[in-house]
Amino acid sequence: MVTRLSAIALLFSSGFVGAAAPHWDEVDAKKTIEAARAAWHVPGLAVVIVKDGKIVHSAGYGIKSVGQNDPVTTDTLFPLASCTKAFTATLLASLVESGDLGWDDPVRKHLPTFRLSDPNADKLVALRDLLTHRTGLGGHDLLWYRAPWNADEVLRRTAKLPLTTPFRGGYQYSSLPFTAAGKAIENRTGKSYAELVSKRLTGPLGMKSVTFTSAEAEKYPDRAAGHELRAGKMVAMAAYDAREADGAGSMSASIRDLGAWVQFHLGEGKFAGKPIVAAKALAETKQPHTPMRKAGLIADIYPDSHQISYAMGWVVYDHRGELVVAHGGVIDGFRVQITLLPEKNLGFAMLNNLHETKLNIALTNALIDRILGLEPKDWTAYYQALDKAEAEGKVTSKAKRDRARNADTPHAELDAHVGEYEHPAYGVGKVKSDAGKLVWEWSSFRVPLEHWQGEQFRATAGYFDDEIFEFATGKDGAVLSLSQRGVAFLRK
Repeated sequence: MVTRLSAIALLFSSGFVGAAAPHWDEVDAKKTIEAARAAWHVPGLAVVIVKDGKIVHSAGYGIKSVGQNDPVTTDTLFPLASCTKAFTATLLASLVESGDLGWDDPVRKHLPTFRLSDPNADKLVALRDLLTHRTGLGGHDLLWYRAPWNADEVLRRTAKLPLTTPFRGGYQYSSLPFTAAGKAIENRTGKSYAELVSKRLTGPLGMKSVTFTSAEAEKYPDRAAGHELRAGKMVAMAAYDAREADGAGSMSASIRDLGAWVQFHLGEGKFAGKPIVAAKALAETKQPHTPMRKAGLIADIYPDSHQISYAMGWVVYDHRGELVVAHGGVIDGFRVQITLLPEKNLGFAMLNNLHETKLNIALTNALIDRILGLEPKDWTAYYQALDKAEAEGKVTSKAKRDRARNADTPHAELDAHVGEYEHPAYGVGKVKSDAGKLVWEWSSFRVPLEHWQGEQFRATAGYFDDEIFEFATGKDGAVLSLSQRGVAFLRK
C-alpha cells in the first residue's frame, strides 16, 4: 500500500516542467477552473479573479443543485462561513479609524459581560486578541454549531471553558472570540452588526447580494444548494441555519459582490477611487500576529510555505516566494476561499457547493502558479493524496478499534445510565431509554447509542455516527459521568 508520505513524495519527484513566463490568459484560466471542478466532482463553482485593479474573470461553473441543472451564475448566493471573519476585522478597522475604539482596548470596555476562565487572561484580553486566535480558547464548535441557544448564551458559556493553551501563548483557531468581537462592536456603537457592515462596507462597495442570516438568504431567488459525498454518491446536504448575524460566520454573498471585496482590499481600502477604510487601519488586519506551527495539518495544507501566521481575519503566508493573504470557510455543504497577493495586485474568490472539499486551495495554488509563471505542480493530485491518506488512516484506525473490541466486558445495567449529566459550559444533557437502547439528548442532537464494550457505547446514526461515548463508574458501580470528544458531563 502506498503510504501518505510516499504518495506525496511521488507527486513531487515526477516530471514537472520548468517555470513559464508570467501571463494572464482567460481561456487558460477557464480550462484550469473546469479541470479542477471536474477532478473534485464539485456540482457548482463560482470564481472571480482580480488583476491590477480590474476584474479579469468572473463566472459560474456547473449547477446550483444536483438533479435540477440550474447553472451557477455570478449572482448565485453562497454562504461565506468563516470568510465572514475578514468582514468583522475590516469593520473593526473602520471603527478604529473613526476613533470609536482601539485595537488594544480591553474587551470588557466594550463588552462587559465577556469573561475568560483564566484570571490573568480575563483581565488582559483585548479586542486584538479576539481576532488573532491567541486567547487560549480551543475550537469548541459544538457550543455554537446547531446550538438551540443564541450568541449571548454562547458567550456566557464560553466563560466556563478552560483555556487550551496559555493566553497569547499560541495559535488556537476558534470562532467564539469573533462572535465576541461582533457583540463588542454592537455594544459599543448601539447598532447591529448587520447594519454596521452594510453602512460602512458592503453598501459603499455596491455589494447588493449580501445577507447576514439564513432567513434573509432564503428570500434570495438565486442561491446554491449544499452537497456532500456519501458512500460515493453526491447528495443534498441540509443548509445550516444561521439564525442571527454573527461576526464569526453568518454572512452570504455572490461571486459578483466578492469581486468588489477583493478589489477593495487590493486597493488598500479604496474602491472606484473612493476611500472606504483608511489604508493604515486596514493594513493592520493583515499583519502577522500569531505564528502557526508548520506541523501536522498546517504543514500538509501549506507544503511550499516557510512561515504561516494568523493576522486578523486572514492567514498570512508565503507561497513559493510570494506573499499571500487568505482565508477559507466551510459550513454544511459549502466551501469558500478568498485569496490576495497584494504585492502582485492579484486576488481570487471561490465559492462552491461541496462539503469539505479541498478544491478551493488546490485551484487557488494552481491559478497563482499559472498566472505568475511559477513552476507548475499538480495541486489536485497533491491534495487528493492527502484526502486518500486521511481516509485510509480512518479505515485502519476503525479496523484496529473493531478488532480490539470485547463486547462481553461487564458494564452497569442500561437503566443505571439513564439520567441527567452536566458540564459547566456545555450544559445539561440527558440519557434516556428507548426500546431497550440508550439515547443521548443534548443541544439539538439526539444520539442513539448501542453497547460497544465495557462502559463504552457507539453512536449508530446522525452527526456523531460511529463515535464512541464512554461512561465512568465509581467503586460501587454507580454511573458518574459521560464523556465524548474530550468533554466530560458529570451525573447530576
